[in-house]
Amino acid sequence: MSAKIRKIAIFVEETHREAGQVIDPPTRKAVAAAVIENPFAGEFVEDLTPLMDIGAELGGLLGEKCVAALGITSGEAESYGKAAMVGENGELEHAAAILHPKLGAPLRKAVEKGAALVPSSKKMGSPGQVLDVPLGHKDAAYVRSHFDGVEIRLNDAPRAGEILVAVAVTDSGRPLPRVGGLEARDAKGEDGLR
Repeated sequence: MSAKIRKIAIFVEETHREAGQVIDPPTRKAVAAAVIENPFAGEFVEDLTPLMDIGAELGGLLGEKCVAALGITSGEAESYGKAAMVGENGELEHAAAILHPKLGAPLRKAVEKGAALVPSSKKMGSPGQVLDVPLGHKDAAYVRSHFDGVEIRLNDAPRAGEILVAVAVTDSGRPLPRVGGLEARDAKGEDGLR
C-alpha cells in the first residue's frame, strides 16, 4: 500500500428507537476512516496522481471494513458515502484527488454493484473537527429514504500534514422514512438514478 497510514478507526451506529418508536431491525451505519500522511503537505504539486492511487487503495480497504463491521455480505449493503478532511498544510484539491478519480470503483466492488454516484464531501480542518459523510442509496440515487449522513471525529486527526479519509456504508435507510418517492425495494439500479 502506498498510503502511509497512521491509524484506522471503525465505528458502527445502531438506531433502536426514534421518536418513541421501536426500530426493528435497527438501522445501522458503519464508518471506516484512515488517517494518512499527506505526501504533498506544504507544497504545490501539479500532478496529484499519487493521491488518486491512494484513493483507489483506500476505497476498497475502508469499504470492506465497513461491510465487515456491519456483519453483512457486500450485496446487503444499501447506501454509501465518502469524505475527506485535509490538515492545514494541505489543500482542498488533495481531498478531491483522493475521493474522485479512483476511490469509487473499489468501494463499489466492496458493496456489490454501486450503480449510483457516491455522495461525497471534502473540507480542510484540524484535529477533533467533525467530518460529515453524506449517504445515498448505492444503486438508485432517487431513493429518498436513504438520503442521510453520518459523522466522524478523531481527537488527534487530521494533523497539519495529514488527511482524514472516511467511507460509510449502511444496511438500511433512515429510521421511520415518510417523505415518499422511490422505495428501495422498487429500485432497479440500472442507471444509478432509479
